[in-house]
Amino acid sequence: MYRFPWVLLLVAAVNMAFAAEPLRPGFYSETCPPAEFIVRDVMKKAMIREPRSLASVMRLQFHDCFVNVLYKSVQFHDYFVHEFLLKPAFVLIQGCDGSLLLDDTADMVGEKQALSNINSLRSFEVVDEIKEALEDACPSTVSCADILVLAARDAVALSGGPDWEVRLGRKDSLTASQQDSDNIMPSPRADATSLINLFAQFNLSVKDLVALSGSHSIGKARCFSIMFRLYNQSGSGKPDPAIEPEFREKLNQLCPLGVDENVTGPLDATPRVFDNQFFKDLVGGRGFLNSDQTLFTYRRTRPYVRVFSKDQDEFFKAFVEGMLKMGELQVEQPGEIRTNCRVVNGRPVDVLMSY
Repeated sequence: MYRFPWVLLLVAAVNMAFAAEPLRPGFYSETCPPAEFIVRDVMKKAMIREPRSLASVMRLQFHDCFVNVLYKSVQFHDYFVHEFLLKPAFVLIQGCDGSLLLDDTADMVGEKQALSNINSLRSFEVVDEIKEALEDACPSTVSCADILVLAARDAVALSGGPDWEVRLGRKDSLTASQQDSDNIMPSPRADATSLINLFAQFNLSVKDLVALSGSHSIGKARCFSIMFRLYNQSGSGKPDPAIEPEFREKLNQLCPLGVDENVTGPLDATPRVFDNQFFKDLVGGRGFLNSDQTLFTYRRTRPYVRVFSKDQDEFFKAFVEGMLKMGELQVEQPGEIRTNCRVVNGRPVDVLMSY
């Protein structure tokens, strides 16, 4: 029997990728007209129950879209002729594909266990609630990847920030990888240079970096992320000199040595309102995270911080542009519309290692 060389299988996957239908506004206007209304309605209810959940859900899109691997081993199942069923192959995988939402299984450790995600990302149950409502209205129609993009937009709008039209039509991935996430997601210790280099990999500019960092206008972060800033910046045994002294005293009270490092503090002075206060705080030396404050101390990013601190409309405009660009970080891959965002279709829930 003639067998396809693996290189031809790769070429087939690449060709399939570039033939994919582009993302577009109103993707569900015919197949699920109430989709966007349903997502916003659930987000409103989540906000009433716990205001912090809006920031938590918005973060999920960032952590989903930024995981990027050129070649990744997957099981194709029925995507190719029977000769290749359940044989490993390599496809191009990139970006916003809902892989973050997959729970671990007996043969896969997913992105929830990655260093930047474990004990940090939260509010997955809000996504579950959105998915359940969409499945009731339009079964097997709206992807989990699109849910993350819609919910992130709604989190911003419901917090007082801009609203915008999103482009939809993503498929959900068939796999996830802790290692892939560990290899790409930045640390709270990251400096502006490393962040610029990371964003450049995704064709995102310095302006995009600064604007998207404004997502920290809402929400909280853990003491775990700043202990080194307070007590041992760059191995000096001293605090970060960029921290404004009175603000450092407040952080010391919140996060003393020996504290439970899961204690949280606000990322800016108005953690429930999406505004430009975040950038005003950076100018004043009151950034919570090192990776945020470095945006003002570094010469290439400082001008954008100053502009956004003075002009909220300019920040909002740049933020929307950045979100749209980030949302299109995607090369098509074999995918599906999951009916449960935590598990690939066809896999019994009871085989999951964790939920």
